[in-house]
Formats: sequence, C-alpha cells, structure tokens
Amino acid sequence: MAKLGTKQKPAVVRVKTQEKANDILDICNENGWQVIIGVEHNKTEDISDVEKLLGHETENKKTVVIGEKVGRNDPCDCGSGKKYKKCCGK
Repeated sequence: MAKLGTKQKPAVVRVKTQEKANDILDICNENGWQVIIGVEHNKTEDISDVEKLLGHETENKKTVVIGEKVGRNDPCDCGSGKKYKKCCGK
C-alpha cells in the first residue's frame, strides 16, 4: 500500500478559503508531500490527512492494555475465593 502524501496516495484536503489552501500547500511543499486541495466555501473543512502527516492524531486514539494471564491455579478474579480453574475457568 502506498504511503500517504506520495504521488500514488496524495493527501486530500478540503478548506473554506483560498488563504488556508495556500498555507496548507506551503506546508506540504516544504515537506515534499503530494496534496489535493479543494476550496469549498459551503462545506466543512477536512485537513485530517495533513494532520496525520504532521503527526497530529486527532481521532481514534486508543490505548491497548494487555493484562497478565491468569494461571489455572491462581485465585479467581471474580472474588469468589475459588481457584480460577474451578470458577470462571470452566
């Protein structure tokens, strides 16, 4: 799969003003990124592709926590006092 900001997969941006489009174009040119910019006055701006390239994750940040594996002879996590294999491990 092509990397974002390349010729095969340019960043796609929608802005409301030509001034903002020029600013984003300057940023992309400085970094050597390919970009397609649309100026649409009546639509919501979307600059998420450029934010991704800049390293600003705006949405979908998730933290994955991997806990320790419960051994079959360890006390059960539910608090019953039984061993895991005789309680929730069945």
